[in-house]
Amino acid sequence: MFDKVLVANRGEIAVRVMRACEELGVETVAVYSDADRHAGHVRYADEAYNVGPARAADSYLDGGAVVDAARAADADAIHPGYGFLAENADFAARVEATDGVTWVGPASDAMGQLGEKTHARRAMADADVPIVPGTTEPVADVEAVNEFGAEHGYPVAIKAEGGGGGRGMKIVESPDEAEEALESAKREGEAYFSNDSVYLERYLETPRHVEVQVVADESGVVHLGERDCSLQRRHQKVIEEGPSPALSDELRERIGEAARRGVAAADYVNAGTVEFLVEEDPDRDPDDLLGPETPFYFLEVNTRIQVEHTVTEALTGVDIVKEQLRVAAGEGLSITQDDVELSGHAVEFRINAENAVEGFQPASEGRLDTYDPPGGIGVRVDDALRQGDELVTDYDSMIAKLIVWGRDREECLARSRRALAEYDVDGVVTVVPFHRLMLSDERFLAGTHTTKYLDEAVDPDRIADAQERWGTEPSGSSDEDDGEVTRREFTVEVNGKRFRVDLEERGAPPIPTGGADASGRRERPPQATDADDDDAGDVAEGGEAVTVEMQGTILSVDVAEGDEVAAGDVVCVLEAMKMENDVVAERGGTVASVHVAEGDSVDMGDVLVVLE
Repeated sequence: MFDKVLVANRGEIAVRVMRACEELGVETVAVYSDADRHAGHVRYADEAYNVGPARAADSYLDGGAVVDAARAADADAIHPGYGFLAENADFAARVEATDGVTWVGPASDAMGQLGEKTHARRAMADADVPIVPGTTEPVADVEAVNEFGAEHGYPVAIKAEGGGGGRGMKIVESPDEAEEALESAKREGEAYFSNDSVYLERYLETPRHVEVQVVADESGVVHLGERDCSLQRRHQKVIEEGPSPALSDELRERIGEAARRGVAAADYVNAGTVEFLVEEDPDRDPDDLLGPETPFYFLEVNTRIQVEHTVTEALTGVDIVKEQLRVAAGEGLSITQDDVELSGHAVEFRINAENAVEGFQPASEGRLDTYDPPGGIGVRVDDALRQGDELVTDYDSMIAKLIVWGRDREECLARSRRALAEYDVDGVVTVVPFHRLMLSDERFLAGTHTTKYLDEAVDPDRIADAQERWGTEPSGSSDEDDGEVTRREFTVEVNGKRFRVDLEERGAPPIPTGGADASGRRERPPQATDADDDDAGDVAEGGEAVTVEMQGTILSVDVAEGDEVAAGDVVCVLEAMKMENDVVAERGGTVASVHVAEGDSVDMGDVLVVLE
């Protein structure tokens, strides 16, 4: 087994990996950005190294900085968690080429084969795994989209090669939408995955999302049952459960064996997830499960641990992260297929700092004034934040994951109601009220929902009522200081390694801003405001500033100085919380000035464009 593992991630998944390492007697190393100096995963690790500024591209996505941190810490392995560099085959190859450091994941060539969607589709088709009708080579022009639509019918899904979770996917309902959708999918693919290649699939009208967890070593592939992730909004999973409430045992076995067959044919080693779309019958009686004749299609392989791996762990008792570490260390799996027994039912609720009433808009700031997660039999909480922590909103909105197990689905859902009612969070708006609503939703309880249910069928008024009944209001993020106590937190960095010093003084003057910390590193100056920056977006009388409503990164600027725009026209496209958002003009006018460029990071309230 390894002596020291660097976890190339943050938040709850970093802590999750570190806990597995600790149980195996392995020391842990955290990496962190400037925004995450006081993050929970940094507190948990044995040691920590700064890898750059808040912007992910300059820190968590900087493969060179991560490898340098591993060398500095004398770590002998790197675990990527999920997201960031977890499915980056080039980064995996870089780690593989680093003397003395082992990549905890599938080999880079297997990642390259299965991580790129068109390659994976060809591999699965060769292994006799059913795939959705679509292209097995990338498409480059709008004519190809229209030809595919004419042959297979609309709607057509345009998908980024490196995509997942709905990122880089656009739905084309008619030929008139093809050009804009193609460009948008390519743009998202480049922004998220540094790969603008896209492919086409027939878009299924009534799909369920069912995925199979696999672990593999050199001797073979073991599948650990399936998870049903059909409750989604805009292709982002919200609630996951296992086993699927819709599958018959015969169909379950067919899907599980297809997953094993496809992964084995690709010589895949370590943990992964094979995702499928299953055709739901919209008129099905909940008591009539989907039989073995039900069509199902390969969707993609996630060549990493997944957010919802905890559902499988609750059902099987298998610690998937430990299996990853054992395989990477050359010890092989500790289980065989005959050892796998599924027990009971499990559900995972993503506890995100989002306002479901506002289209699940992520929080832009906040502090956990109260944070008291539930407990009791069958309840697990994976998190990294603690009461009093400030939200770091530079990356994603997840606060925690609540995993609940019961002897059957009925007990599991009843226990989930109790656990969600116990989850006490103040100071930050969360999706807990939405989850509580779903546990009284007839369609979800019946298990007949599809991936489109939330977007197309749930009444927004029901969500608003749930938020009013069970929700909390955000608080300000600044401390209320009575002037009696001054708390000073110093971050000392020596050769990039982080040490933290806390000091509490009574009667001391407040700490000045903009100075150097105890390490000698100077803090960045505060951002200029309209009051002290002549270039921040001055608006002449009768003019109007188009500002940004959430923190994010500019993917494109669609106007230039002198352009005429109408109300509703897109002026910029903003990436925020893994979603692409159009920023539109509220009224018409002439573009007087443009204050951002492609790739810029922006904060809430920043001026993007001034109209006159």
